[in-house]
Amino acid sequence: MTENGVDAIRAARRVTMAPSERAAAKLAEQSKLFVRERIGALFDEGSFVEDGQLANALATGLPADGVVTGRGLVDGRAALVVANDPSVKAGSWGARTVEKIIRVTETALRDELPIFWFIDSAGARITDQVELFPGRRGAGRIFHNQVALSGKVPQICCLFGPSAAGGAYIPSFCDLVIMVEGNASMYLGSPRMAEMVVGEKVSLEEMGGARMHASVSGCGDQLAVDDHDAIEQAKAYFGYLPSNFRRHPPVYDPLPPAEEFTDELVPANESVGYDIRTVITAIIDEDSFFEVKPLFAPELVVGFGLLEGRPIGIVANQPAVKGGVLFVDSADKAARFITGCDAFNVPLLYLADVPGFMIGSEVERQGIIRHGAKMITAVSEATVPTVSLIVRKAYGAGLYAMSGPGFGPDATLALPTAKIAVMGPEAAVNAVYANKINAIGDAAEREAYVARLRAEYEADIDILRLAADLVIDAIIEPSEVRSELIARFAAAAGKDRHFSERRHGVPPV
Repeated sequence: MTENGVDAIRAARRVTMAPSERAAAKLAEQSKLFVRERIGALFDEGSFVEDGQLANALATGLPADGVVTGRGLVDGRAALVVANDPSVKAGSWGARTVEKIIRVTETALRDELPIFWFIDSAGARITDQVELFPGRRGAGRIFHNQVALSGKVPQICCLFGPSAAGGAYIPSFCDLVIMVEGNASMYLGSPRMAEMVVGEKVSLEEMGGARMHASVSGCGDQLAVDDHDAIEQAKAYFGYLPSNFRRHPPVYDPLPPAEEFTDELVPANESVGYDIRTVITAIIDEDSFFEVKPLFAPELVVGFGLLEGRPIGIVANQPAVKGGVLFVDSADKAARFITGCDAFNVPLLYLADVPGFMIGSEVERQGIIRHGAKMITAVSEATVPTVSLIVRKAYGAGLYAMSGPGFGPDATLALPTAKIAVMGPEAAVNAVYANKINAIGDAAEREAYVARLRAEYEADIDILRLAADLVIDAIIEPSEVRSELIARFAAAAGKDRHFSERRHGVPPV
């Protein structure tokens, strides 16, 4: 090779390693890291091995064709990365961009390695559409491979900037989507396109901004304040999961909980709200809770924690928000989280304090029966070690949705003040005896009659009776909850995880 040829190769490599002066200024203005700084923050120092650095090197102004791909170690574990470079034509896709991404997904399928998706892209280059869009190795193959990877390896997305048009589906197929507030956006059609096509005038934030997706659509899971925060959250989430579905989650040194589980932690009066996170804090190892989708459907809390150093998934009703009633969004939130835990061998703990599913014409029109069925399907199909703890109450189909006895948990436990019933005492008495109650003219007599009926109903659903009839497995004192859960999960660790012989179920989506 001639000296000029060697110089050209070195120059082609060099231009991929740093943004132009103009691009660097724009990144700084947006408080963004350069793509290689993002990768450096993800992988252990010196462990990154890049593929396709010279992709499209003969073209002008397209270093690495706008995407950096390769593998490295994340806290000592091998992982892959796909990282858009927004300093190269806004991170847009060309034919070589797509080919590089497909190759990463093929490597993930072959070697069963997790993928971190660092998305910051304006979408496809229209000038390259014939080469990148319709063919067998076009962009559609990326999504096909992501679906094949789903439940096989963790796919974690940090959304640093836009994810536009068809490219917005990359985050949608990931297990966790972390969006940098103020920079990240996700949409099929831009505000300008919406105005042109449907006549709607809307801002980018309203259309597909980070906070909207994290709190309204549910397409985003976590908000981050900047690129560093997003990457740290991604690594923290990965820390609870195995590298693939064949392995078990990593184990850590155990820590005691941050506070004790006392009798006063859960108010006995079921109409009094409290934050279920206080119960979670009293069960799991100190500072180990990673909440997922904290802004979306907050009447249900889901997330990961460590119990004696071992990861568990937690599904907990939140009495502090809407009384902990299950809605359409909370059912979807639970179904996705439960399915993810089951896919990656993370045991499940249900903390039930639920009045049931919401009723009324609005939620019926939203399809709450169908969405509730999704949650119950996920509960039914999960085969990981599972414990359900009735913290205060589990009424109606809420008992089923929180892995009640009929769903085969490895244990159904209850606090001494817990209640399980078709509905609460007040609602039950009114439903059955409303006419008789209204027929009593004397207020004192009517009050005494209602009190007697409530007492009879509460005796019928007494938690000791349910334990005596083997409906629940044990009644646990608050101070014993953590040690009991540790023992129950240990006992179920080697369980048979077979569920059903079939290709797959037909989900009620």
